[in-house]
Amino acid sequence: MKKFTLIIAAFLMISGQITAQTKQKSKKMNTTEHYTFQISDKVTRQKVSFKNRYGITLSGDLYLPKNSGNNLSAIAISGPFGAVKEQSSGLYANQMAERGFVALAFDPSYTGESGGEPRNISSSDINTEDFSAAVDFLGLQKNIDRNKIGIIGICGFGGFALNATAVDKRIKAIVTTSMYDIPRNTSNDYYDKRTPEERTKILTEMSLQRWKDAESGKTSYPENGLGQTTEASPQFIKEYHDYYKTPRGFHERSINSNAAWSKTSGFSLMNFPILSYIQEISPRPMLLIAGEKAHSRYFSEDIYKSASEPKELMIIPNAVHVDLYDKTDAIPFDKIQDFFKINLK
Repeated sequence: MKKFTLIIAAFLMISGQITAQTKQKSKKMNTTEHYTFQISDKVTRQKVSFKNRYGITLSGDLYLPKNSGNNLSAIAISGPFGAVKEQSSGLYANQMAERGFVALAFDPSYTGESGGEPRNISSSDINTEDFSAAVDFLGLQKNIDRNKIGIIGICGFGGFALNATAVDKRIKAIVTTSMYDIPRNTSNDYYDKRTPEERTKILTEMSLQRWKDAESGKTSYPENGLGQTTEASPQFIKEYHDYYKTPRGFHERSINSNAAWSKTSGFSLMNFPILSYIQEISPRPMLLIAGEKAHSRYFSEDIYKSASEPKELMIIPNAVHVDLYDKTDAIPFDKIQDFFKINLK
């Protein structure tokens, strides 16, 4: 499994099993409400929970503009892949609520404070469903107009957000930032350079790992990939490290900061692609935002080429992938605000 771990470390952000000490720290931080950003004085935040179609209870933070009325537009937000709602998605929700929207940042199934066992598992189907479950929740709130709901997907949850929008016609508009197609990357590696022989070897290793997990009765996790970052690491790995492993973006519940995707988490991702029906988002609009210098830029460009109108691709000058996680001077929130005000009405 060593080779497989190294191959997928870039986008799975492998980060080691949670130790007893980490769990104790997590409980303490739960009490102190650790967020990686400051909430606006124009916004209120409340803990919420809701179930998806599989019966998994999802945990979210609902951000509302102060002194808001009824018939409000709402946005469901999740990502990056392996992050939690106290990180980037919460920052986005805070910004959008400050601009007059109800915004729900949520932890996907099997991660953060959301339910699902074993922990730190990803699924093309379930992670797509998580967005639709968030739409369910928003549409049941008395102050929200259920005909004015959009979604924002960050990083890997940009791909799942696009997939959810294609199938769920209640979603009226979608924005993605630093979008990743996680199943494509897991299966084919960056720029689809993986050979069939390499793919077969990875699948064989994961299949044999299942015997080990079945025999032990426990889910296995690799070591902390970002924790092994050195000067020799690729530049984009260093950029991930700068966000997830430093005070800038560290959160003890974040898989990328302090935990690990299971060794077999890629099992379904390898064989269940998403975005096959990207053209079915039309005539609902999409806005794809990527950094000019982001290693992931090609994902957004490829979707833009294959999607039907209306669509827009916005490239942020000089920005790298993680700049669109938390740098409010790089994330075009005014553009996102205008996009949703025009299209959620």
